[in-house]
Amino acid sequence: MIAHLKGRLDSTGIDHAVIDVGGVGYLVGASSRTLASLGPVGEAAMLHTEMLVAEDFIRLVGFASAAERDWFRLLTGVQGVGARVALAILSALEPGDLSRAIAGGDKAMVARANGVGPKLAQRIVMELKDKVGGLPIPADGLSSVPLAGATADAVSAMLNLGFRPAEAASAVASADEELGSGATLDALVRLALRKAAK
Repeated sequence: MIAHLKGRLDSTGIDHAVIDVGGVGYLVGASSRTLASLGPVGEAAMLHTEMLVAEDFIRLVGFASAAERDWFRLLTGVQGVGARVALAILSALEPGDLSRAIAGGDKAMVARANGVGPKLAQRIVMELKDKVGGLPIPADGLSSVPLAGATADAVSAMLNLGFRPAEAASAVASADEELGSGATLDALVRLALRKAAK
């Protein structure tokens, strides 16, 4: 699986970008927010990615942040939400806003996205409420601990392993507190996994 692309922005379209990595151009679908976050054509660009594989296609989807990618995974796990609808939701709402909308049961906010009717918005809120947790979720969409560098990457790794956002953030925060600010990603994830297993 391709986890991220780092290269030069070759071109952009309405719903995609082409990233040149060592002479190979990767066509990457993306939300309007992600496309807006990319610099000008010809400049360096980095996208977190998710590879979608079906019988008749293989497609890369790119995200400006690991949090946006994690939300894409959660959204596409809901029945009736494909990649196109998930990207429409992520175009309309930042991850933090989406977290607050789902934690607060605000289906009207989710329904602001193109292609999301009231019934689908209700299903998204109902199915993801338990996965997001009932905690109030601040701007970073995950925890009250400031996430940066190895800490943010450790939370992302925990989410990729199937932990809920609240569990991942809590375990990583506890590990970070114990190990101190100079902790490596590997050490953080190992200790966070031990703490989450207790």
